[in-house]
Amino acid sequence: MRIPAHSVCTAIRDDIVSGVFDRGSRLTEELLARRYGVSRVPVREALRTLESEGFVVTRRHAGACVAEPTEREAADLLEVRMLLEPLAAARAAQRRTEAHLKVLRGLVRLGQERVRRGEGEDLRSLGGWFHETLAQASGSPGLIALLTQLRHKIAWMYAVEQPAHPAESWAQHGAIVDAVARGDADRARVLAVQHAERAIAAHRLRRPDRAPRGTVPSRVSTSQHGVNIAGVRH
Repeated sequence: MRIPAHSVCTAIRDDIVSGVFDRGSRLTEELLARRYGVSRVPVREALRTLESEGFVVTRRHAGACVAEPTEREAADLLEVRMLLEPLAAARAAQRRTEAHLKVLRGLVRLGQERVRRGEGEDLRSLGGWFHETLAQASGSPGLIALLTQLRHKIAWMYAVEQPAHPAESWAQHGAIVDAVARGDADRARVLAVQHAERAIAAHRLRRPDRAPRGTVPSRVSTSQHGVNIAGVRH
C-alpha cells in the first residue's frame, strides 16, 4: 500500500516509536522506500527531519540509524514535560475557546464513565486526547509542537502503567478543565504540575533488544504493505 510522500516522516517515526525498527538498527533509503511505496527523495527528507528530532542519527560507514538514547536523556524528557505541560495548562486558561472547553469536558465525561463501568481499555487513549486538546487550547504553535514531539519520544522510551486509582486521575483532569474554564491560569498550572508528578510515577523505562549494528531489523518486511500513519498518542 502506497502512502503519500508527505506522510513518510510520520510513518517512519511511528514505526520507530512502536519498535518496528530496533534502536541502533540501520535505516536504508532503499528499504524504507520499498516499505512505504515511495521514491527515495521523500525518505531522504524524512530522515533529515527525524534526525533533527532526535529519532535518527547518522553514523560514519553506516548511514542513518535509529538513535539509542541514554537513560539520562530519557529522564530529561520527563523533566521537560513537567515544565511544559503546566505552561500549556496556564496558557489554555488564558486562550482557550468554547470549542476547546466542549471537547475537554466531553473527554472528562467519557473517561469518568469508563472508570465507573470498569472499562479501562480506552482510558490511555482518552488521556492522550485530553492532553493533546489541552495543548491545542494553549494557542501556542511552538509549545504544541514541542509537546507533540515529547509525547512521541516518551512513548518510544517508556512503558506506562495504568494508574492505580484511575478515578483520581480523571478527577484531576476535571479540576484542570474547571480552572481553564474560569480563566484561572495559576490554578491550572498548579493542578497540571500535581497531575504530571503522579503520572510520571507510572513510567517505566523500556529495555529494548538491541539489533546488531549494520543489520536490518528482522521484523521489517521489505514488501509493500499497509502502514499505520496515525499520530502516536500518549
